Amino acid sequence: MSLIAFLGSIETGLLFGLVALGVFLSFRILNFPDLTVDGSLPLGAATAATLIVNGVDPYIATLIAVMAGACAGLVTAFLNVRLGILHLLASILTMIALYSVNLRVMGKPNQALLGEETVFTPFEGLGLPLYWIMPIYLAVLILIVLILLNLFLGSESGLGMRATGSNPRMSAAQGIETGRMKLLGIAMSNGLVGLAGALFAQIQGGADITMGVGVIVVGLAAVILGEAVMSTRTILLATVACILGSVLYRLVVALALTAEFLGLQAQDLKLITAVLVVAAMTLPGVRRRWAIARRKRSRESS
Repeated sequence: MSLIAFLGSIETGLLFGLVALGVFLSFRILNFPDLTVDGSLPLGAATAATLIVNGVDPYIATLIAVMAGACAGLVTAFLNVRLGILHLLASILTMIALYSVNLRVMGKPNQALLGEETVFTPFEGLGLPLYWIMPIYLAVLILIVLILLNLFLGSESGLGMRATGSNPRMSAAQGIETGRMKLLGIAMSNGLVGLAGALFAQIQGGADITMGVGVIVVGLAAVILGEAVMSTRTILLATVACILGSVLYRLVVALALTAEFLGLQAQDLKLITAVLVVAAMTLPGVRRRWAIARRKRSRESS
């Protein structure tokens, strides 16, 4: 693998680390299976791209894209909390509706950003090539997001959100407004995904209506892979594991696609994703069985 391909994998892994953090919030913290991310990522991309093309400052456009993603999450949570629709179905309904919304936002299936100013443009004068600038920029952004997210999850509201996901009935009995916690948590989750979409559009040079297909699988793969390779005893370790899992996922995919002896091509990406998810889900059980067998052998030998 060349240096440019390696840095490109790191860049994409860090970018989708934001998606992994969003999936972590919904699936792990709130125990809320949310498929809205397949629609909120292209929503963030479409919003940012359309605003930038119309002369809006890229940073303001990115902030509005985050708010758009958060609004999509609010719709899903509202359908579940206020209207009593099953969380999985509520997220599917929102995801389907967002397809039409994204078309309305762009006015067409895709929106190019070629030649437009982006959040990365001010850093192009530093003398470094873009394949170095973008990973560094995303690494700094990820660090800031990790710090803010961990500060929130350690606060009173964050503890209430974690309690809501662990035991909603007990949380409600303790006076925690579980409905509001779900509204806030799913909005935050999709806000992070919207941010990823906005940055993805500016990196790739445009937004496309189909760019969100399978994003939920990628996010879950990153979360599961991160949990398989490192300890998640604390929230800090769990959030870092999401980023590590996302980067590892992209590196493994890149290695698999560039390994000539495997004979894999770009159309095999979904197959690689499925294999990685299966491997990540079975790895903890295999390690546990190995540890039990090792302890049993050590007792027998002693």
